[in-house]
Amino acid sequence: MDFDFSIIIDKFPMFLPAAFETLKITVAAILVGMAIGLVTSFMRISKVKLLYYPATVYITVIRGTPILLQLFIIYYGLAGIVMLDPYPSAIIAFGVHNGAYIAEIFRGAIKSIDIGQMEAARSIGMSKVKAMYRIVLPQAFKRAVPPLGNQLIIATKDSSLASAITVRELLLRSQQLGSSSFRFMEYFMIAGIYYFIMTSILGYFVHKIEKKLAVSDR
Repeated sequence: MDFDFSIIIDKFPMFLPAAFETLKITVAAILVGMAIGLVTSFMRISKVKLLYYPATVYITVIRGTPILLQLFIIYYGLAGIVMLDPYPSAIIAFGVHNGAYIAEIFRGAIKSIDIGQMEAARSIGMSKVKAMYRIVLPQAFKRAVPPLGNQLIIATKDSSLASAITVRELLLRSQQLGSSSFRFMEYFMIAGIYYFIMTSILGYFVHKIEKKLAVSDR
C-alpha cells in the first residue's frame, strides 16, 4: 500500500482536539510534579532521617521503574481501592513520575547556591526559612529553568503512553483512525508532526526564558 500524503493534509485538523488533550495532560502532570518535586527536594536536603529516607526511596523507585508500569499500577492496581477514570489516572501517574525528576532538579539547583549566602543572611538576623525563601530559592529557580524545560518536553512526549489506558490523546487518535482505514503510517505521521510542533514551540520558549534570565543576572 502506497503512502498517501493527501490523508495527512485532509485529516490533520481532526487531531486538534487530541492535541489539546495531550497539552492538558502534560501541563497538569508538570504542575503536580512540581508540587511533589519541590516538597521532596526539601526532604532530600533535610538532615531529619524521617524526611530524607522516604524521599530518597521514592525518587529511587520512581526513577528505577518504567513510567508505563507506574501508569498501570495507578490505573489497574488501585482499582480495588478506588476507581479512577483514565484521565485523572494519567495525571496522577505522570505527576508522580515527573515529581521524582523535578525533585532532583530542584535539589541540585538549591545545592548549587553558595552556602555563604545562607550564612550571610543568617548573620543579619534572618531565620533559616526566610533566608531560604528570600535568598536561596529565587536563585535556585533561575538555575532550574533549563532542566525543567527539558523535563516539560520529555513529559509532552511521555503523554503518548496515556493511550494505553484509553485517554483520547494524539497516539490513541492515530491508532483509532489507523484501525478504521488500515492507513496506520499516515495517521502516525500526523501524530508525530503534532508532537514535533509542540516540543519545538516549548523548546523555543524555554530558550527565550533562559536568555531573559541570563540577562537579568548580569
